[in-house]
Amino acid sequence: MDASPDLIAQDRDAFIGKLFDAALGAFDIFAIYIGDRLGFYRELARNGGVTPAQLAERTGTHPRYAREWLEQQATSCILEVTRRQDGEIQYSLSPGRAEVLTDRDSLNYLAPLAQLIAGSVSPLEALLDAYRSGGGVPFSNYGANLREGQANINRPMFLKQLGQEWLPAIPDLHARLQTNPPARVADIGCGAGWSSIGIAQSYPNIQVDGYDLDEASVELARRNVHAAGLDDRVHIHLRDASDPELRGRYDLVMACECLHDMSNPVGALQAMRTLAGERGAVIIVDERALDDFTPCAEFLERYLYGFSILHCLPAGMAEHPSVGTGTVMRPDTLKHYAQLAGYREVEVLPIDHFFFYLYRLWP
Repeated sequence: MDASPDLIAQDRDAFIGKLFDAALGAFDIFAIYIGDRLGFYRELARNGGVTPAQLAERTGTHPRYAREWLEQQATSCILEVTRRQDGEIQYSLSPGRAEVLTDRDSLNYLAPLAQLIAGSVSPLEALLDAYRSGGGVPFSNYGANLREGQANINRPMFLKQLGQEWLPAIPDLHARLQTNPPARVADIGCGAGWSSIGIAQSYPNIQVDGYDLDEASVELARRNVHAAGLDDRVHIHLRDASDPELRGRYDLVMACECLHDMSNPVGALQAMRTLAGERGAVIIVDERALDDFTPCAEFLERYLYGFSILHCLPAGMAEHPSVGTGTVMRPDTLKHYAQLAGYREVEVLPIDHFFFYLYRLWP
């Protein structure tokens, strides 16, 4: 039955409101990007309140821009405002919001999300070309914002949860990582190295080899490893981990939030199986997608699709042939890839995390 004119108008007006809400959210994201990159939030967190002139002086920015940014943040209810006795307006950041925007060690740290989104939209013209041609956009084309934003948003989880909560919940693997001879770990698609660093810090006897094919990520990972004082136990390689020389060398082979980006995930899983040999464990950490496609889905599914249309699918399509997984890799999709790669079983581990599933693949 055709909708009545009144229902059509209601739907139209609701959608207009949705678009304006989305626009306001986008403006907030890029304002947060500015505030994070210029050190505005860090300065606000250090002080009970600042004027535009004070913020500009302390961050080396122009006072006119500082005032406009502060006013935008206040109109979006991100900053609090008080008027001093001398008539000056002072802006402040509440402690809870300071944690979210400045505490890089907190599991609630989300300032890198703005940088990650900025990176995702940077190659827009190339993205349109990919949609037309069926090609892709190489990971390197997304630049430092995406590379660093992704690394920084995952950093607290990989440092605080990977080796301290997730792996200890797998008793046999946890025991092996603590015993002698020292276990060897391969971290596939290690990116900026935080997963390699996190597991090495949690298990002080192990040796970790991180593998990645993006040169800039490898350089960043090596700097992070050096800063963490782990050069003797964590080694980052610009190398294809499918090299037959590495067969059976590792007690644990893991891939953290990268399998869905790969053009050939079955080949990657086969390589991981080879690295682990008969006795090593294979662990995949990837997005917590719903079991089935669901229209009008809740927050996380919409979030995953947002990154998929802008980055993960185009990056995965940059090499051919490509299965074109995208960010939304559902559990059954991973199980299918694992079956094709020769694994006999895929276990979804009973680890409750809002964003990730952890899978154990049995050869």
